[in-house]
Amino acid sequence: MTHIDAGSELDPVHPVPVPAARRTEGLSASEVAERVARGEVNDVPVRSSRSVGEIVRANVFTRFNAIIGVLWLIMLVVAPFQDSLFGYVIIANTGIGIIQEWRAKKTLDSLAVIGEARPTVRRDGVAAEVSTSEIVLGDLIEIGPGDKVVVDGDCAEADGLEIDESLLTGEADPVVKHAGDPVMSGSFVVAGTGAFTATKVGREAYAAQLAEEASRFTLVHSELRSGISTILKYVTWMMIPTALGLIVSQLVVKQHGFKDSVARTVGGIVPMVPEGLVLLTSVAFAIGVIRLGRKQCLVQELPAIEGLARIDTVCLDKTGTLTEGGMDVTELRPLKGNDESYLRKVLGALGDSDPRPNASLQAIIAAYPDSEEWRCVQSLPFSSARKYSGAGFSEGNGESSTWLLGAPDVLLPDGDPALAETELLNEAGLRVLLLARTTKDLDDPDAARTARPAALVVLEQRLRPDAADTLRYFADQDVKAKVISGDNAVSVGAVAGKLGLTGEVVDARRLPDEPAELARSLEEGTVFGRVTPQQKRDMVGALQSRGHTVAMTGDGVNDVLALKDADIGVSMGSGSEATRAVAQIVLLNNSFSTLPSVVGEGRRVIGNITRVATLFLVKTVYSVLLAVLVVCWQVEYPFLPRHLTLLSTLTIGIPAFFLALAPNKERALPHFVRRVMRYSIPGGVVAGVATFVTYLIARHHYTGEGSLEAETSAATLTLFLISMWVLAIIARPYTWWRICLVASMGGAFLLVLVVPKLQHFFALKLVGATMPWIAVLISVVAAAVLEFLWRWVDRRVPA
Repeated sequence: MTHIDAGSELDPVHPVPVPAARRTEGLSASEVAERVARGEVNDVPVRSSRSVGEIVRANVFTRFNAIIGVLWLIMLVVAPFQDSLFGYVIIANTGIGIIQEWRAKKTLDSLAVIGEARPTVRRDGVAAEVSTSEIVLGDLIEIGPGDKVVVDGDCAEADGLEIDESLLTGEADPVVKHAGDPVMSGSFVVAGTGAFTATKVGREAYAAQLAEEASRFTLVHSELRSGISTILKYVTWMMIPTALGLIVSQLVVKQHGFKDSVARTVGGIVPMVPEGLVLLTSVAFAIGVIRLGRKQCLVQELPAIEGLARIDTVCLDKTGTLTEGGMDVTELRPLKGNDESYLRKVLGALGDSDPRPNASLQAIIAAYPDSEEWRCVQSLPFSSARKYSGAGFSEGNGESSTWLLGAPDVLLPDGDPALAETELLNEAGLRVLLLARTTKDLDDPDAARTARPAALVVLEQRLRPDAADTLRYFADQDVKAKVISGDNAVSVGAVAGKLGLTGEVVDARRLPDEPAELARSLEEGTVFGRVTPQQKRDMVGALQSRGHTVAMTGDGVNDVLALKDADIGVSMGSGSEATRAVAQIVLLNNSFSTLPSVVGEGRRVIGNITRVATLFLVKTVYSVLLAVLVVCWQVEYPFLPRHLTLLSTLTIGIPAFFLALAPNKERALPHFVRRVMRYSIPGGVVAGVATFVTYLIARHHYTGEGSLEAETSAATLTLFLISMWVLAIIARPYTWWRICLVASMGGAFLLVLVVPKLQHFFALKLVGATMPWIAVLISVVAAAVLEFLWRWVDRRVPA
């Protein structure tokens, strides 16, 4: 079929002529060069991650690094090298954090380039894709269904162009655009085609700052991180008065000597700081991004890993998620005696009339070649809200006709015999379109109501081979799957049934509008068909109103509103530009089977950080308690920094790193702060009291020169054994590597106690046999109390 009208000319890129309405050539190469030289370029950086400078600053300039840095400098001046080891540990930890985030940045940036939008720009009459940063002021940018408007402009061409501006204005209804109308960056095309001239680029564009902020790789708005921030705030409040009391106690009251008093004061302050907790959280998230990146999964916001681990409901769009994008025409069924050969010509002409065909029309184009004699004189693009498309033709023999192609249950009245035939095909999981002829103009509201059915076009959808396994995974994990589709409900239900998903099938046109009633219907149903884009959004909101954490998957423009409102939006890489822009997670390989990996990664991060946070905060609690007891009893602080550096490294630092990165399939649970503190407080209190009791007994047991070192050694043994028991509890359930981890930490401490050089380096030497065995006995009692308390907490204190 040719589209030759008076005044049309050939497009240099395409072999077919371009209508007069589309012959604007855009800027010339020299005009583009002039604008680039003047700086009139869309230079808003596509920021998918923090810069290297921001990563370094975020890891180095922290509140606790500042505190420990000052204490470290003091210790370098007044104490032996081994008492300043904690400073080198902080440097190593910070370095690890920077390296891991930098690796995550590289992974994310490389994936972001793959998923980056590339708008089509017409220059010198040639249409070509460019990156958003190459657009200049005055460029002519072509747009079609699913395309995001990347800069502000004025509409130059419009062919049934409808643009959704809801992400900017909140207005849900698409806006019909005509030549001369303004278009705003951040909106997206839902129907029709057109082109617009860029009038504002770079940071002047309406949504530039919003887009830059939304696409940034961020660590904020996460329950996990906000919970840790809350804990650190409380720790700071406890730490300041306790540290002041310790300073007064050790420097003013005891007066043992300035350097020794300073060393013991610092030894009491340093362990109060859970500095490694923030580091491990960042490292765990960063490694999660790297792992998912290897599976071609782009995490546009870090908390998305955590969020998907918390979901209990996933809403799935059928097309592109459960089924592959492509379809095949399996049958053409003429109705009411229409000639099949003639209908084939109609379908071929309809396919050629749409410059941006959807998956259904692409299948028709592949099955029915265009007729050269037919000429398109009018076209109506497909719309999700309308459920049909259409075109008017001059047939070459002087005859004219207007045709519609869309959903049979929308175009046909109730009770039409063709609907019964359609129902049978839908029950077999086939998709059916109705070809109908109308006597009205396409823009006439009665065009659909006066349509006369001509044929049923039967399409077969290709099921994703991985969809059934993924749905089974969600069922095993107690995550409810809801299939929400714009297609016929019976057809969608048949597809879901083939994938093993059973449940009530509902036609969304019969769903109540009242939110509470809608939520109740959604709880009962599993498959929903004939859902409008606005209904998808309402359904997500209704499920959230029932307390559900909802993920939404999709790839088409009709999914954008729901993706934006869902707790986690997941888009396919081959999906429309608009869906990729609003989704937190983009599956670049278009594989639905990647979702379990994302869920698993989130559960690993949350479960493991909850585990290791308990280790860190037990140390904080017993450090504060020991400092308070020392001030109250007016005795020397029992530990030097080197002792607590050794204990922290063996019972927290090294084990926490391995535990934080270990596999973990536990379902993520809410109330992170409460869950951590209900174990940390009793654990820290038991450890602090038992250690101080050992210290007081040792003060009575040892006398004379060297007694303080002997008392410290006994107290250190008690604290190490109790801390090891806390680690042993946290490491459950045991696997071979967890047992080896705990045993190797115990072996390392034993090595320090038996090797003379290490004894001297860490100032640890057990004197006699009585006091060490008393220390062991107290540790055994404390371990038994710990076991009892933690079991009691599990039963009596809700998470």
